[in-house]
Amino acid sequence: MDIYKPISKLEFSSIKNKPKVNENREPLVKVNAHPKIFIKPMYFEQGIPNSLQTIYLRKSTCEKLIEALTLLPMHYSFILYDGYRPLQVQEHLFQLFSQEVKNKNPDYSDAAVLEETLKFVAFPSVEPNKTSPHITGGAIDLTLGDLAGNPLNLGGAFDEMSEKSATRYYEQHLEENDEALKNRRLLYNAMTAVGFTNYSEEWWHYDYGNVTWARRVNAQKAMYSAVEAIIETHQIKEFRYL
Repeated sequence: MDIYKPISKLEFSSIKNKPKVNENREPLVKVNAHPKIFIKPMYFEQGIPNSLQTIYLRKSTCEKLIEALTLLPMHYSFILYDGYRPLQVQEHLFQLFSQEVKNKNPDYSDAAVLEETLKFVAFPSVEPNKTSPHITGGAIDLTLGDLAGNPLNLGGAFDEMSEKSATRYYEQHLEENDEALKNRRLLYNAMTAVGFTNYSEEWWHYDYGNVTWARRVNAQKAMYSAVEAIIETHQIKEFRYL
């Protein structure tokens, strides 16, 4: 496969497709140490309450991540920012992003604030057809790094509320940042080749097995429902499927 091929036009999740959630009861697993996977739990480092000190994913999602890693050139690595996200953290982030939108755009109506906020953070929900992707354990935020775990140039920061966060931004601005263009293509092609889908407004966000993923691939069933976890000292003590 051409790992540097251009990123084609991305489709938003279809609201017409309403896949059923058929929870397969795959466990959440901790992403183990790996010479080409580096863990940087951003929300823990930011001091957000109930955030996790490491990265947890559903078992198959973790396996697919390792598979995608094998498609990268030898001198590349993955840096993981977030995986499974407790509902409390999702709620905190939604409030945080919403307030940032209000501060930047004081003339926005409540509806406009909500619309802009939803571009960058999902509404906190455990409802079967509206589940926030990270709450399922089937979503991951990541970037590319070198073999020392230093992040590479992808043309924007994680969680940056900017038009440059859109995955195809540099496909539409080809002369602006050639290095970021190539790195985004590399990340996108490696992840989608093994079955992940990307959220078009965030170059770092990929899904597998959840409702968001099912909508994008037009599947009739999603494999992962919401997961509720008990958090102690920023680790998962126990969890249950909702």
